[in-house]
Amino acid sequence: MKKQVFRVDSDGFNGAWYPCPRGSSKGMILMIGDSSEDYMARTCAKWVNRQGVHVMAMSADKKDYGHHSYPLERFGTAIAFMKAHGCGKLGVVGASTTGMMSLLAAAYYPEISLTIAISPPDFVMEGFYRDGLDGATERPGDYESSVTWQGEQLPFLPYAYRHPEYWQKLVEEAKSGGNKAAAREMFDESERRHPIQEEERIKVENIHGRLIFIGAEDDVLWDTCRYIRRMMERLSRLPHDSVSEAWIYEHGTHFAFPESMLKMMLPVGSSLLVSLMFKAGKEYKNECRETRLDIDRRMKNALAEW
Repeated sequence: MKKQVFRVDSDGFNGAWYPCPRGSSKGMILMIGDSSEDYMARTCAKWVNRQGVHVMAMSADKKDYGHHSYPLERFGTAIAFMKAHGCGKLGVVGASTTGMMSLLAAAYYPEISLTIAISPPDFVMEGFYRDGLDGATERPGDYESSVTWQGEQLPFLPYAYRHPEYWQKLVEEAKSGGNKAAAREMFDESERRHPIQEEERIKVENIHGRLIFIGAEDDVLWDTCRYIRRMMERLSRLPHDSVSEAWIYEHGTHFAFPESMLKMMLPVGSSLLVSLMFKAGKEYKNECRETRLDIDRRMKNALAEW
């Protein structure tokens, strides 16, 4: 794939530009994977390219899934490049933590007219690191936000636990539920200890154009469907000019991706990955696949209609 790489020091953000081979007036910011250049990002970019859309993949660092004090202005820098390269329409898509990032980007940049958030929270998360400190795969920042705006940290929901208890709790929760990764109980406990304040919520009413939330009830990373319903309720009572949709499924796990995208990543064993990661993916293998097939059809239609 043809690409152009960007670095914070020289360009103002970490990213990779994957232009659509046949040209397009649409450009999608994609935040999926540890790096904007890794296999996952390249595969997702190729899938979006096939829908007739340019892709600007972005990531927190060259290769680091940790998110802490990420300047939202980096989206503005990427958007300026995309506009200069013929993107009359701009969109953003992210999953999990980057689902939150995608919603924030769209809330701060009105040029974005299509926002797709897969398995997102409805609040700004506390920052976290993946630097291997004391053998922990992940640890919370020292009460540091995941994102900043104009040099100021955005208010966030603090995690219920500190290092090293944070990682110990996540390991225990995953093991007890038969999953490779789980944090739903931890996030529920975080809300119990610190009820979310208005300033910590994502201002989805500031998003323009089409807004799509995607989530599954059996998500064990967090209760994304509850978060999605809260965002839909917020939109129902606040003035806004977006057209919002909630694609909520009973089964689908945290990996609520389009089936053909997942199969591009793993031509053999896409369902196996979901089964290995999540107990629900194993117990409801067919149902999860049906969810991904439905998301596949609907997302392709959304990109075509945009």
